[in-house]
Amino acid sequence: MARRKGATDRAPLLSDDEPIDGYSTYTNISCQMKCQLGPVLPRTDNITGEKLGDNTVYDIVGVFVIAFDTRAGNTVEWWAPDDLDVSGIEFKAMTSGAHRVHTDFIYFKRKDYYGLSCFENMKVENEEERGARMKSIGILAKSYSLLHLHKTFLQKQVRQLLERPGIYEDLIQFYLAHQTPPLMDACLGASYKTICDGMHSMEITHPAGCFSQFLNFFGEKVFLLWKFALLKKRILFFSPPPIGVICYRVYCTSTLVAHVYPDLETCLCPPHFYVNVTDVDALAEQLSYVACTTEKIFETKQNLFDLFVDQQNLKVHSSLHERMLELSAADKLKYNHLLELRSKCQPLLAGDSDATDESWFTGFFMAQNTQLFKELLVASRSPEKLWTEEHMQRVGLDPHGDKLFLTELVERYGIDIVLITDSVCCPA
Repeated sequence: MARRKGATDRAPLLSDDEPIDGYSTYTNISCQMKCQLGPVLPRTDNITGEKLGDNTVYDIVGVFVIAFDTRAGNTVEWWAPDDLDVSGIEFKAMTSGAHRVHTDFIYFKRKDYYGLSCFENMKVENEEERGARMKSIGILAKSYSLLHLHKTFLQKQVRQLLERPGIYEDLIQFYLAHQTPPLMDACLGASYKTICDGMHSMEITHPAGCFSQFLNFFGEKVFLLWKFALLKKRILFFSPPPIGVICYRVYCTSTLVAHVYPDLETCLCPPHFYVNVTDVDALAEQLSYVACTTEKIFETKQNLFDLFVDQQNLKVHSSLHERMLELSAADKLKYNHLLELRSKCQPLLAGDSDATDESWFTGFFMAQNTQLFKELLVASRSPEKLWTEEHMQRVGLDPHGDKLFLTELVERYGIDIVLITDSVCCPA
């Protein structure tokens, strides 16, 4: 918790025209972390499901086919293995409103597994199917780390199955080649890494350009998403189909909270990816998540989210959180430094047509978060527990504009500091 200690109501700790320093430190930390990251996997556009290398251990637990029936709606047409639990998966792997688009892909979470499905809508001369044949082919895995590497294969298979219904041999062979070895299943269970695993999150591969597109789309508002994610809020993205690109935004948002500080939990903003009305009860039990939906009705269910993101519009239903939707001077400075970091890193990759390294983005936020928590916890363990203007500068926060964010942050994580502000001393 934060306790405020201040002098006057009219003496801000930092004037509007005084620069907030310390960002060169973050750039240096980011570059240092970049050097610590594991090797980047090959460009994923050309990977169709073959083995990435002799040491690759796949964690696929099942493959399935969803079809749209004009009378029954979404149905599970086929799955492997036979004992795979597919109940309700037809609503996760084919989005609401999918009939309005030609193709799409969907990431989702189902119980303890993560899934990826590829959808296609093909016109047919068939009255029974009302002129359209729609299918999704998907996989379930123990983590989402390598799911997107199989997207090209799934896209190819859904087209083939639309043209040649009932032919599942390629899917069977895919499952047999990529399933977790039975004898290794138990001992490998704890080794799968997600974004919740700190430094290991940087070993997760991602589609080329994913973070650059995310930054281009949201601009400075990336730092508003960062604050809500770091506060472990419930963040819900809305978009009509197609939803695939929005799933990438969910993933990017979940990476904003990565850190390597050892004394703090790492799973701060777990990604649930695509959700729909069948997930209402499950979402109501979540204290923190980031997800996306194609169903506008979620906007009215304010008990399910803290931040609703519709395109670039960020909406909250709490007056307290409305103040956190205002960009601070530090947010704008961090954004400019992030753009500068990207411009410095991208020329280094320009000569490599297969380059997918965007650790300039993930490294920046990992450095930001690690430094922030380090400074806070060090201050909380000092005899005076003071948090000053100098601390704010070192962690890249605006002493005035980010005061509410910092106050809620230390409350959220149970960090006891005395916050020196421009207000009188009082309990937070």
